[in-house]
Amino acid sequence: MKIIDVVCSAGRTGFYFDDQRAIKKGAGHDGVFYVGKPVTEGFTSVRQAGEAISVMLILEDGQVAYGDCAAVQYSGAGGRDPLFLAKDFIPIIDTYIKPELVGKEANDFRGLCKMMEAIQVNGKRLHTAIRYGVSQAILDAVAKATGRMMCEVVADEYGCTVSETPIPIFTQSGDDRYDNADKMIIKGAQVLPHALINNVETKLGTKGEKLAEYVAWLRDRILANRASEDYMPVLHIDVYGTIGAAFGNTNYKAMADYIAQLEEIAKPFHLRIEGPMDCDVDVPTQMKCLAALTKELDERKINVELVADEWCNTLEDIKLFADNKAGHMVQIKTPDLGGINNTIEAVLYCKEKGIGAYQGGTCNETDRSAQVCVNCAMATQPTQILAKPGMGVDEGYMIVYNEMNRILALRKAKKNLKK
Repeated sequence: MKIIDVVCSAGRTGFYFDDQRAIKKGAGHDGVFYVGKPVTEGFTSVRQAGEAISVMLILEDGQVAYGDCAAVQYSGAGGRDPLFLAKDFIPIIDTYIKPELVGKEANDFRGLCKMMEAIQVNGKRLHTAIRYGVSQAILDAVAKATGRMMCEVVADEYGCTVSETPIPIFTQSGDDRYDNADKMIIKGAQVLPHALINNVETKLGTKGEKLAEYVAWLRDRILANRASEDYMPVLHIDVYGTIGAAFGNTNYKAMADYIAQLEEIAKPFHLRIEGPMDCDVDVPTQMKCLAALTKELDERKINVELVADEWCNTLEDIKLFADNKAGHMVQIKTPDLGGINNTIEAVLYCKEKGIGAYQGGTCNETDRSAQVCVNCAMATQPTQILAKPGMGVDEGYMIVYNEMNRILALRKAKKNLKK
């Protein structure tokens, strides 16, 4: 079945674009706004509305397949592509991608993605957000054209098996790390709360004391309010490099000492620390530092998992970090990888190397990108998947949870029909 047209519409995401460099330099809050001037190129304010582009592929039988182009909250930071604004990039899709897709048979997800990802504009690859959204639409088109679910297309083309059980969902709190943690406990989120610890003085504490207090509060909050003793969520804290900023990016002993303290405080719950340091130099430097800290923890038998995030943006980066055990888990930040074909390959590669695969993304996505990502996760079976978009907990968790359970119910029904 052929693709006969490509239609784009501008959209909003479930969160905002935030200038991470300006925030790290001390931009303050005024309600939901940030105070101060932006630092990263393209930003007109430290926080601005998140934008997306819906890409709709019209099939010759009238069906419409769609995906959403979206970029991460902290666009332009950590080696990522620049700020993604719909008005700038819809013309790119119309000019360079539409002519390549129209007339093509929607029967080969990997082949169509390979063709799309090879397109260059002025000698450069397409923005990651474009490749992300167009690949989602391609996956949906192939599924609709061939009478399969998106997860089934992925499983068939990559030789994996669609999960018959839910993937653990990781919820993120944003700055409202107390009330939102309560929502997570009520919903029974398997991994929580992210916590957004992105400032040393106000959130980590110059000696780590503020985060330690928060972990203790979170532990007690779960123990006091969980529905049953069987509820044992993983505590996953994203510290945005602040532990390295407080103790020294290469002072592995001091960082490990502090992380060991957090491990004791978190008990009886298992702890993950995402982005312990951000060397803010380049990929090899970040990889070597994180690998050294991982080794320090392992040698001392500190049972805390480190999660790679900053400077680990592309499929090639993820392979490098996994090969060198830079972290116990890698966040596969879906929009940063471009086409979701790269996300699929990244999850499978991490599993092959024995590294935890966290199929993540960003709060700054859409309902559609989240749904497509669930289909990819159900086929590749990562360790955990991010609830997205937004930082309100309920909405993102609902979208991911419901899509996952639709897949489980529909596949069960299909099996019953075959009996």
